[in-house]
Amino acid sequence: MQPKTGFCNEFSEKVPASRRGFRQGNGNPEDKMRSPRMKNPSKEWVFCLPETPLGPLWCGFTDRGLAALEFVGDGPVSLLSDDSLPAHLMPLIEAVQRELSVYFGGIPTDFASLTLDLRSTPFQLRVWQELRRIPWGQAISYGELARRVGNPKASRAVGQANAVNPIPLIIPCHRVIAADGSLGGYSSGPDRKRWLLRHEGAM
Repeated sequence: MQPKTGFCNEFSEKVPASRRGFRQGNGNPEDKMRSPRMKNPSKEWVFCLPETPLGPLWCGFTDRGLAALEFVGDGPVSLLSDDSLPAHLMPLIEAVQRELSVYFGGIPTDFASLTLDLRSTPFQLRVWQELRRIPWGQAISYGELARRVGNPKASRAVGQANAVNPIPLIIPCHRVIAADGSLGGYSSGPDRKRWLLRHEGAM
């Protein structure tokens, strides 16, 4: 299933540049609207993809890359127009649009070409790196993920690393399930996790 109007067309053709959902964090009260997943205090821009099969998505960017992705609720989404479009980020933003469009179109992709700005503990970074190695259409247990990161007894710790994954879907923590085959947790909700696994043919 693809987005109803297509990511690139939705923004490059139908929405003027001044209304494409970008905003730069600068310490003003509107910064409280910034994704809580984005911990970097440097400049941040938030780009909204208003229509996907799972509802609107916020994509957060820094000068170093994609730093956050967050599913928004089912209500209406306001496009912010605080700041001009940062031209130097456009190649990455367009790449994110393309890759997500491909993903929701049902074509396997690993998002390996995207530049990410990940900042966390060495252990969590190692867990997220291992998550990116789980192929489309497969799911593993928390215990197996712990084994793959070199600490078989760290099932709880890898689960906590999954819970604070700042870029779900692209870092596919949804591909980790409980040992008994049940869904396990997911920061974006069990319904989205179930949808993603079915979309990839893992359920």
